[in-house]
Amino acid sequence: MEQRQAFFAMASLLAQRESADKRYLEFLRVPALSAGVYVLAQGASDPQGPHREDEMYYVVSGNARMRAGSEDEAVGPGSVIFVAAEVEHRFYDIEQELVVLVFFAPAEGS
Repeated sequence: MEQRQAFFAMASLLAQRESADKRYLEFLRVPALSAGVYVLAQGASDPQGPHREDEMYYVVSGNARMRAGSEDEAVGPGSVIFVAAEVEHRFYDIEQELVVLVFFAPAEGS
């Protein structure tokens, strides 16, 4: 994916994700970083496992809990979560649809 776009609108990203019918839509990829939008429905299970890359989450909307390693906290709009590479983590008890920006460094799967 050659990256040319520098500005993104959340509404547009969410529409693209919806039309792709995926939980996760990657919208940015450069060697040092990739980014995407991740959406989990109310009551959904989060199927993700540990990643090889460090990861940062920013919760745009919704409420849930997140477990990362031995830490566990309620998260909601404005929450920022760092998960180191290879650490087991997942969202659970999703009370409202959860919309999350996800950043991987280096780019996921690199």
